[in-house]
Amino acid sequence: MKALVAAIIVTALVAVVSLFVGVRDVSPWSLLTGDADPHDLLILLASRVPRTLALLLAGSAMAIAGKIMQMLARNQFVEPSTAGTVESAGLGMLTVLLIAPDMPVAGKMLVAAAFALAGTSLFLGVLKAIPLRSAVMVPIVGITLGGIISAVATFFAYRYDLLQSMGAWANGDFSIVLRGRYELLWISLLLTVAAFIAADRFTVAGMGADYATSLGLNYRRVMTIGLVIVSMVTACVVVTVGVVPFLGLMVPNVVSSIMGDNMRRSLPWIGVSGAALVLVCDIVGRTINAPFEIPVGAVLGVIGSVFFLYMLLGRRRHVA
Repeated sequence: MKALVAAIIVTALVAVVSLFVGVRDVSPWSLLTGDADPHDLLILLASRVPRTLALLLAGSAMAIAGKIMQMLARNQFVEPSTAGTVESAGLGMLTVLLIAPDMPVAGKMLVAAAFALAGTSLFLGVLKAIPLRSAVMVPIVGITLGGIISAVATFFAYRYDLLQSMGAWANGDFSIVLRGRYELLWISLLLTVAAFIAADRFTVAGMGADYATSLGLNYRRVMTIGLVIVSMVTACVVVTVGVVPFLGLMVPNVVSSIMGDNMRRSLPWIGVSGAALVLVCDIVGRTINAPFEIPVGAVLGVIGSVFFLYMLLGRRRHVA
């Protein structure tokens, strides 16, 4: 417990650092003494505080969503960006732009969540229909399915001149976050709380349908709850800031390698670690090529790709 409290304190300190990193220098001392420029206060309250909160909410929620998917699919390589979930949510966003472009943001989120749920269910259905001789085949199936869905979305986006709009959510970019444009992410916090409440059920469901049923667990209901949580979290993040890749792959696997698969015990660590990782990647993206920014999705994509290859090669050496 003390270690978790220390991790939360460190994450909070990183969040404070994030508030004062940017093109415009905002002095913490001037804020404490009350001598801050009104423009500095406006930047802090309208941009940097919402951005930091969005980073914390999106990072923790996507990391926990990745863990839920890994337990439901019983595969450590699965997460929303390797199972076609984020591509399905993007297809839902494109559908809204084509049919009802003036739909409120909450409506867009619900449509994206419905598409994400359908895409994730399709992924799990495909896994049941084909023989899988290796655990590595599971993410390959997911990436292939995601590529097909993305190709369909790109075709219609090109056909109706919406490629630029589609690119807005193709990569996680928190520079667009302002006060009044991130509040949808608070729904992801409620969903992570729901995931923690159902953590023991997800742990049992991860042992297989037969074992879970023998213990009196309604396996189908738990699967539905997990898929709904994952789909809605993904939709919230994609609609608000775009795709945040590989986060749900890296953080759960690192935490599980240390703490095991007991979700009741590991979920708080996964949430805190996911938030901290996204914060650090955002600070790196803002400082490495200042005054320009590298999107968080690009930084995570590089780190996540290396981590994914490391996992694949590590499993190959283990099998050999």
